[in-house]
Amino acid sequence: MKNTYDDPNFFDTYANMARSKDGLKGAGEWPNFKRLLPGLKGLRVLDMGCGYGWQCRYFAEHGAVSVLGIDSSMRMLDAAKERTHDDKIRYQLADITTFQAPADSFDLVISSLAFHYVEDLDMLMAHIAIMLRPGGTLLFTIEHPLFTAEGHEQWVKTADGQEVWPVDHYFDEGRRTTTFLGQPVPKYHHTLTTIVNSLLKNGMTLTGLDEPRGSAEDIATNQSWTRAPMMLIVRASKR
Repeated sequence: MKNTYDDPNFFDTYANMARSKDGLKGAGEWPNFKRLLPGLKGLRVLDMGCGYGWQCRYFAEHGAVSVLGIDSSMRMLDAAKERTHDDKIRYQLADITTFQAPADSFDLVISSLAFHYVEDLDMLMAHIAIMLRPGGTLLFTIEHPLFTAEGHEQWVKTADGQEVWPVDHYFDEGRRTTTFLGQPVPKYHHTLTTIVNSLLKNGMTLTGLDEPRGSAEDIATNQSWTRAPMMLIVRASKR
């Protein structure tokens, strides 16, 4: 996939966002994600769409024996490498939609807000199922289907001036183009059925779901966290 984050202007704007500067503390969904993680001691971890490598470093600091972070943005990987000083962590330029590794290479595969850039979830999950050992865990966040359905990802006003979140064309899966940080960004809308079935059809069992509402600080500064689901967290294990 073409990576918008390699555009220098977009990258510089993204770098000034709270979650870019504050890392995991700036990610409102992190507490929910963290609660769904397995014990990390001794695990071989793959982070698909690792960005700045915040989670890679967390896993290494909490007992993982090896962490591979992949991303299709060279700028992101350069930033991750600058922040990382741990031999257990490696970074690799790779597209998450085509990346493959030998069978049973990882005990834990994670991804944060990258899978909504993938058109074919079935193929992605098939690759992950091969790379993940039996009993291993897949844990990922994806933009919520109700968030991506209409496409523009913007609140709209009703005739009486009330702001509401639009949900339309929910069952019409496929490409959406949103405006993020002033640039058009292509994404793919998938229904909840498609997301879950992509796991079940590829030898995985659903073991957890969460719809994070953000931290108390997020809610205080942005009530949209409590009104419409922005993200979906999914955990599965390989049968």
